[in-house]
Amino acid sequence: MARRVSDRSSPVGGAPVEEPVRRRLLAEATRLFAERGFESTSVQEIVAAAGVTKGAMYHYFGSKDDLLHEIYARVLRLQMERLNRFADAGGPVAERLHAAATDVVVTTVDNLDDSKIFFRSMHQLAPETYKTVRAERRRYHERFRGLVAEGQREGVFRDDIPAEMVVDFFFGSVHHLGTWYHPDGPLTGEEVGRHFADLLLGSLRP
Repeated sequence: MARRVSDRSSPVGGAPVEEPVRRRLLAEATRLFAERGFESTSVQEIVAAAGVTKGAMYHYFGSKDDLLHEIYARVLRLQMERLNRFADAGGPVAERLHAAATDVVVTTVDNLDDSKIFFRSMHQLAPETYKTVRAERRRYHERFRGLVAEGQREGVFRDDIPAEMVVDFFFGSVHHLGTWYHPDGPLTGEEVGRHFADLLLGSLRP
C-alpha cells in the first residue's frame, strides 16, 4: 500500500493537531473511488464507510468533487513545498533540478493510489474545480520550468529546445507511473526517481 500524505489541521501552539473525521473521510473516499470509481460512488456510501453523518462531511467538504480534489491537492501541496525548497537552495542548478526531478517521482510513488484515482477521474470534476486543479498544477510546472530555464540561461543546459517542452515531456512520464509502477517490483521509488532525473539531465546536456 502506498504511503499517504498525512492530513493535519492548523498547528495549535506549534504542534499539529490531527483531524480524525476529515482523515477518515479522505481515506474512505480514496478506497471507494479506487474500488468502484468516482462516478459510481455516492456521498452516502462515503459517509457510511467513514462512520459519520453527511453534515459532518459537509463541514469539511462542500461536495464529492471537493473530496476528489483534495485527494490530489494534498500530494501536490507537499510536492510544491519540497520543490520550492530545492529551487531556492544554493548550489549548481543541475544538482537542484536533479533533486527536484527525483523527488517528484518519489512523492508520486509514495502516494500512487491518490494520483491514479485523480488522473483517472479528473475529467469528471465540475468545470470550476477542474479549472482550479489545472491552475494548481500549472504553478508547480512553472516553478519546475524555472529551474530548466535558469540552467539554459547559464549555458549549463542546451537551449535549442523550449523549457516548456522539456517540462511537458518529463511530467508526461511522471503522470504515467500509475500505469506500470508496482511497489513490489524490482525498483524502489527512489531508484526510479534517480533514473528519471538522470534521463532528464542527460537530455539537457549541451
